Amino acid sequence: MTTSNPNQNPFDSFWWAGFECTDQLNCFGNRVDFLDITGHLVLCDDDYERIRAFGLHTVREGIGWSKVEKRPYQYDWSEVQYLMERGRVHGIQQVWDICHFGYADDLHPLHPMFARRFAALCRAFVQMYRDNRPDGPLVVTPINEVSFISWLGGDARGTQPYTTNQGFAVKYGLMRAYIEGIAAMREIDPTVRILTTEPLVNMVPPLHPDLDQIRQAAEAHTNQYQAVDMLAGRMCPELGGTEDNLDILGFNYYYNNQWVVPTFDFLPWVNEGNDPRWRPLRSLLIEAYGRYKRPVALTETSHPGIDRPGWIRFVGEECRAAIEQGVPLWGVCLYPIIDRPDWDHLDREWHHSGLWDADLSRTDQPPARVLYQPYADALRDVQQRVGRNLFAEING
Repeated sequence: MTTSNPNQNPFDSFWWAGFECTDQLNCFGNRVDFLDITGHLVLCDDDYERIRAFGLHTVREGIGWSKVEKRPYQYDWSEVQYLMERGRVHGIQQVWDICHFGYADDLHPLHPMFARRFAALCRAFVQMYRDNRPDGPLVVTPINEVSFISWLGGDARGTQPYTTNQGFAVKYGLMRAYIEGIAAMREIDPTVRILTTEPLVNMVPPLHPDLDQIRQAAEAHTNQYQAVDMLAGRMCPELGGTEDNLDILGFNYYYNNQWVVPTFDFLPWVNEGNDPRWRPLRSLLIEAYGRYKRPVALTETSHPGIDRPGWIRFVGEECRAAIEQGVPLWGVCLYPIIDRPDWDHLDREWHHSGLWDADLSRTDQPPARVLYQPYADALRDVQQRVGRNLFAEING
């Protein structure tokens, strides 16, 4: 096994592709499987060749907990091993989500055995991975977007455990599992790299706010860091968090990641009205980096519809500016790279948020891929100005 260097960028490319891999129970209690719905499992070889043509050599994939562990402590790795093998054949580096919006059928984050079962899953995954790939970096996200999924399942009844007013309790349960999962993985392989993937948001008060509204928005904004603070042991130290758990800080940023508290009115991402409450992405990245002083990655970003080209140009400009101001930004993930439906309403129109749209005209086959050329042209232009060596060029 190679030795891990926390200061070494482990990623094969600066620009990544993310394949939507949720296997959660949706708001109606139905299990969804986006690796199957999007056709990525069937079309994996073609998908990997497509992304390589755009210089995307690193991908985010997920194991699908509900499919891997049908019975407690018994694991079926066949699908994961298939993806691993296809990645090897095509020269694609895979960053693995252990839990991406989906749990085993008999578990949820408030279950007393949740953390123990998750730690066992993490240990088994790393053992399986290293049995097949003894060398090279292994980058893992234990649980994707703890801050979002704890709200969705704990406050909004959008997934398990389908509760309200339990968001913090769900977050606490998820972070207990997250911390125990890291410890379990490092028992097998101390060189495992941990990539957090949390939403990066800006929460603001209404215009002309009073003091209470200012305080409420400031508290909500700061709470976006609770999960990573727990991971580091800065909050809820009884969970066993430590600064050693902080490795690569991934942040997910979309066009609707800035809103007003408590109305949830969105601030337009282009800020046509010059709203003084709006903040550029570079400002949020600098804030997050300043809080933890760890390398950063933009682990999810996209925009639906015709605004995709403008969005990627905006993201590229903001990332370059953040790098110029000293943020060690190690990668940007186009997520999703292939279009996806809404997980609650699978029969409705898909989002049109990928580099490739889905051709759904043939219901008897996996969705064909249709390149959205304006997005592709904009991406190639941005890649000329923002890439892997930019931080070294600017900061020496």
